[in-house]
Amino acid sequence: MEYYLDHAATTKPCPAAIEALQRCLTTHYGNPSSLHRLGVEAQREVEQARSWIAAALGCTPQEITFTSGATESNHLAITGAVQTYGKRKKKLVVSAVEHASVRNTMQHLQNSGYQVVTVTPDKNGCYHAADFLAEVDENTCLLSMMLVNNETGYCLPVQSVFRAAKRRFPELITHCDAVQGFLKIPFQVHTLQADLLSVSGHKIHGVKGIGALYQKNGVHLHPTFYGGSQERGLRPGTESVPLIAAFGAAVQTYGGTIRERYQLVAEKKAYLLEQLQTIPNCKVHSTADASPYIISFSMQPYRSEILLHFLEKRGIFVSSGSACSKGKKSGVPVLFGATELEADSILRVSLSAETPNKALDVLVSELQAAREVLLY
Repeated sequence: MEYYLDHAATTKPCPAAIEALQRCLTTHYGNPSSLHRLGVEAQREVEQARSWIAAALGCTPQEITFTSGATESNHLAITGAVQTYGKRKKKLVVSAVEHASVRNTMQHLQNSGYQVVTVTPDKNGCYHAADFLAEVDENTCLLSMMLVNNETGYCLPVQSVFRAAKRRFPELITHCDAVQGFLKIPFQVHTLQADLLSVSGHKIHGVKGIGALYQKNGVHLHPTFYGGSQERGLRPGTESVPLIAAFGAAVQTYGGTIRERYQLVAEKKAYLLEQLQTIPNCKVHSTADASPYIISFSMQPYRSEILLHFLEKRGIFVSSGSACSKGKKSGVPVLFGATELEADSILRVSLSAETPNKALDVLVSELQAAREVLLY
């Protein structure tokens, strides 16, 4: 029996996504730019998916651009905004706990001459709106904050920060990486006051290789490469109709049950936390108000890599951190208050509404067994 507890890394495509994928590979396989019937059918698939995603985000379909994934969406949002608005304003403000696609884009811009101010959590591992507002000024071009941290589930104060910053500096461009929040916690782009927002298909039971960027009407971005006129010229290249249709189908499937699934997952998180209390030296690093979909904990003195492979051999799949880090330490747990030793022992369990409590029972049982058989 296998138990998958790594949904923050990727999710299993839902039946509706698989059906849409197959339909566009076998029937609606035309190029959406073609004028004949097969092209029109493919274009309808693209626009239907765009409409479903826009509805979930609370925006118009014209404000959605399809990309190859959230990494590209983040890069396009940040680089495109800086190329448009950063000729006079050279300052960028970003949280210190962002995904590598944001961190490395900011590093590139800093190497290119921009001033990048990184805001860290306080000594207790918490963020406050004032932390960001103290750094934003009239020379700031862009403010970027993720909605939910992908390693701990910590929810950053995006709405309060963006609203306050926009009141003081209306021309400021705001960007949010919402990958771990999309269809998991309730939000809409207008309530966040986000000008740009990135989401991904494979995190919400779509398939890999597709993402989307919300771009508020009136906000202009320079394309990061050039080609045809697809996606209004912002993201040229023939659209991947099967992946887009699968993304849209997943959004349609789960878009109306966000609150119900949140409650289910919150109950599963509470159940797991209660069980983890029975393990000596097990410390939970996710805060009580973090997203219930992600639980970060350490079990000293065992290294996370050793525990991960111990569990894998027993059919339990968890993570030692961000999947994009390929096992390298990101430094994020320490920023959130973990010690270096605790960070070296951290595991990330990430849930879905379909995760059975049996999987959590087996996880805890095997963690207890690990204490008896593993050397350190």
